[in-house]
Amino acid sequence: MLSVPPLLVSTFLRRALAAALLAHAAAGAFALERFDEVRSAWRPSDIRVLDRAGEPLQRLRTDATVRRGRWVPLAEVSPALRTALVMSEDKRFWEHSGVDWRAVSAAAWANLWHTRTRGASTITMQLAGLLDEDLRRAGGGRSLGQKIDQAYTATQLERGWRKDQILEAYLNLVPFRGELVGIDALSRTLFGKAPHGLQAREAAVAAALVRAPNASPARVAQRACEVLRAMQPAGRSAGPPQASPRPLGGQRGHEVPSVGATFSDCAAVDMFTAAALQRRAFEASEGIAPHLARQALRAARETNAGGAPVPTELHTTLRAPLQRFALATLQRHLRELRDRNVEDGALVVLDNASGEVLAWVGSSGELSAAREVDAVLAPRQPGSTLKPLLYAQAIAERRLTAASLLEDSSAQIATPGGLYIPQNYDRRFKGPVSVRTALAASLNVPAVRTLVMVSPEGFARQLRAAGIALAQSGDYYGYSLALGSAEVTLLQLANAFRTLANGGRFSPTRVLPPAAGEAPAFAAALDPRAAFIVGDILSDANARVRTFGPDSVLGTRFWSAVKTGTSKDMRDNWAVGWSQRYTVGVWVGNAGGAPMWDVSGTSGAAPVWAELMRFLHAREPSRAPAPPPGLRQAAVRFGDWSGQPIEAARGEWFIAGTEQPLFALEGIAAGAGPAGEPPPARITAPADGTLLALDPDIPPRHQRVRFEADAAGAGAQWRIGGRTVARGPRAQWLPWPGRHVVELADAQGRVLDSVRVEVRGAGVAPGRGGPPPAAR
Repeated sequence: MLSVPPLLVSTFLRRALAAALLAHAAAGAFALERFDEVRSAWRPSDIRVLDRAGEPLQRLRTDATVRRGRWVPLAEVSPALRTALVMSEDKRFWEHSGVDWRAVSAAAWANLWHTRTRGASTITMQLAGLLDEDLRRAGGGRSLGQKIDQAYTATQLERGWRKDQILEAYLNLVPFRGELVGIDALSRTLFGKAPHGLQAREAAVAAALVRAPNASPARVAQRACEVLRAMQPAGRSAGPPQASPRPLGGQRGHEVPSVGATFSDCAAVDMFTAAALQRRAFEASEGIAPHLARQALRAARETNAGGAPVPTELHTTLRAPLQRFALATLQRHLRELRDRNVEDGALVVLDNASGEVLAWVGSSGELSAAREVDAVLAPRQPGSTLKPLLYAQAIAERRLTAASLLEDSSAQIATPGGLYIPQNYDRRFKGPVSVRTALAASLNVPAVRTLVMVSPEGFARQLRAAGIALAQSGDYYGYSLALGSAEVTLLQLANAFRTLANGGRFSPTRVLPPAAGEAPAFAAALDPRAAFIVGDILSDANARVRTFGPDSVLGTRFWSAVKTGTSKDMRDNWAVGWSQRYTVGVWVGNAGGAPMWDVSGTSGAAPVWAELMRFLHAREPSRAPAPPPGLRQAAVRFGDWSGQPIEAARGEWFIAGTEQPLFALEGIAAGAGPAGEPPPARITAPADGTLLALDPDIPPRHQRVRFEADAAGAGAQWRIGGRTVARGPRAQWLPWPGRHVVELADAQGRVLDSVRVEVRGAGVAPGRGGPPPAAR
């Protein structure tokens, strides 16, 4: 057999490959990327969501195809791992200039005699394949042309990059097991630690995975043992040849540290490797604000639509200490309510001036079976928490004052679907009460009577102006809208209360910091005088005594205004309120809609609201707002039919021109405005959209429809089809088939209100009270 000296093979291959490289260089090659460009282009598979001060809140995965951690500088990689990788992949890394000619000749000699050996690809050559898709290894291996291109690129990298930069880029770009790319993702997933903390055995496993990423645990363990043996002081040759070590950033020199590996490490490496390959310590998303992180990412993508990519670190408006306290408080309180069938909760804290979200807890986390559901954005029935906006509208329209009397008694209100009979929370009626008492004590029947004055559609327009987007029209919900039959989100509701806190001015909320010089865009949504009066009522502890008692959890040592609410069948419980600077909204219930057991307004969400408010104002005062222009404070008295007081005399706030000294039932309609300036009249019956069916077997005189107005006065007139059919605040109308518009007009003929009515069935014969021929 012919024997060819390996040295002759090495010399021949070196010259042949050098000639090929020169020819390749003459033909031209791709422009080499700089190290800084590669590092800048690196994108982890998740982003770090930070609070307003830069403190981490959440890590959120954004790329589902791979797992990449952050870019790790070489100085933050453990010495054991650097040594293990060089010993495993490229022993002469610190000596060659991109191509290891000794390894090339050894590989060629082995191939000549069909002997299996490791490849001659250096770390630099492998990095070239990671940087250029055309040089990556295919299923059948690289072609000769690819190998030449790879070797040429490696020599170019060695000329343009330092050795430490090559090793750093390789560690961050090399794929490991499965979806893991880069040393940061590998270290945190398999070993649960940062790369700087890897010990010799962990480093050996990591180096073994580079060679065979998807090998069996036994094969990986065997390779790791080989790496451990190679790392022993006697067999180590990965360091530079100089006598004294150079700093880590040196061009050629690199100190090889003592890793302390011994042969005894291999004894348990099989079990250690099997356990490590099954571990998934690096969660896809972890932190204290998962729902806010997704919302912030969505907002960032909308802001950067068509522009720059979302940064790897995303700053938000949250306060990390407040977020941690809010999450802990909500979870602790929900644990106390577990025996009452309460599992979920959510809260949000807003800055009144800017609309910035300071805390966002979307679920109870581990306590919830639906922890991924963001209850801050989930639509729910708000119960009585819509009442402040309803009364504010009625006061702004001068239909009511804070001292106006409303009847809290059994009511049967006609609707297109039948009679609506509202009930109070305690199933008891209080008789005549002032608006202040009705709102603060959260009485239902007075609220429904107020909505009759305002009209459901009018109230729906008011809610939309305050940022609450209803899914249907006001007439769809009817008078139950006063008690929260529509679905709203916690964020919308809290921001609507923030509108009250800002004197009736609305602006959107935000989770990303504003640009330099950017200010909130406010829009007038409500009369500032009405907003002030409602805030004064909701801060009045004495006014809420009838329902909440004298020592309620809603009371604070500083100024605050708050309203609770409970939806039908105790499915949702709310507490929303504001102080001078903050608005806090809390919801508790069950994500699946199951009713709670015996949870009231003060035992459900209110305790969490109170704790948050105390935390926010532990070192920060909250003072009552100054009254806006156009308000007057006057002394008022209350009386009933016999002159007995209904409520104690007090000072009350009024919109200028609506004040009066006495509020009594006699001579004053419940809810009527002050003498001299009555509110515009409204039709209270029939309801808008009423459908009537005439029965031919019942005499027409017994099928008359009753018209009623709330404060029409003697000069009111009722018109149908432009023809006056009756006069006065109450009237009887003999219907005829068709669709009609019933109008209420004043003495001068100006239309004050209108409703639509449809009559079906047999008509009335002429001469028996039916319409004239022109009207038929």
